[in-house]
Amino acid sequence: MMDLHCHSTASDGVLTPTALVDRAAQLGIRLLSLTDHDTIEGLAEARRAAETLGVTLVNGIELSCTWGGVTIHVLGYGFQEQATALVEALDHLHSARWQRAELIGERLAAKGMSGAFEGARFIQQELGVSNNAPARPHFAEFLVQAGYVRDRNEAFRKWLGAGKLGDIKHHWPTLAQTVMTLKNAAAWISLAHPWQYALTGSKRRRLVADFVQSGGQALEVVNAWQPMEQIGVLARLTRDFNLLASAGSDFHAPGLWSELGLYRPLPEGVTPLWPYLEGYQQHHEPAFTDTSR
Repeated sequence: MMDLHCHSTASDGVLTPTALVDRAAQLGIRLLSLTDHDTIEGLAEARRAAETLGVTLVNGIELSCTWGGVTIHVLGYGFQEQATALVEALDHLHSARWQRAELIGERLAAKGMSGAFEGARFIQQELGVSNNAPARPHFAEFLVQAGYVRDRNEAFRKWLGAGKLGDIKHHWPTLAQTVMTLKNAAAWISLAHPWQYALTGSKRRRLVADFVQSGGQALEVVNAWQPMEQIGVLARLTRDFNLLASAGSDFHAPGLWSELGLYRPLPEGVTPLWPYLEGYQQHHEPAFTDTSR
């Protein structure tokens, strides 16, 4: 059992890296990739926990970038943590996320919701100490606790979702720059949840084409319990562009929709990414020998 997409308190998850790996072990997951947003802060702690619990941890990250005016997420696996290109990119993203958080706070304050930045940071730190900026889920929780919205869904619908005041894109690098960063760190590169972006079918296909041209290698065909018709379209895209296919829960917090290790199976006729990842053969018979990236 494996999961190649999950988040800890190092970004916008609710479990510390240690608690997340412990939960994975209890659920029978033996190959795990922690893919926090724009940071590898949680990897060292997660690796220590994994070594004691019999879980193989694959280096992972989910990087933010832009394409065609839309924020896109790219997953990287098995990279060299100290690669110069990655270290420099993460330094830039670290600063950009703090700038974004402060700007979200300013914009919410201008709408009469004062103290949002400080409140989101407090909520984030209650979950676990992090040097990274509070993310939109932390702002959403502040808005709920402060009584400005009924629930997180309303927070995103009114203030934080796509096209709203909390949807700030101009701090991110381009898709091509992000893929190149991961290539320079010897990563396997997958386009995260391609269906979640506000794109028409033709634009989604152009996104995948540009991703491939930049050096991308895989699509996240399955993201948690997304509808089967979406998975079918994404599977066709992987075949059309000769890409590998990935899957993951996109876990942020315990729940029925997004639980570690729970996601629909890959459809037939696609080639999975995970047999290429270091550590896979510890839990399965060798399936692939090609190690080109």
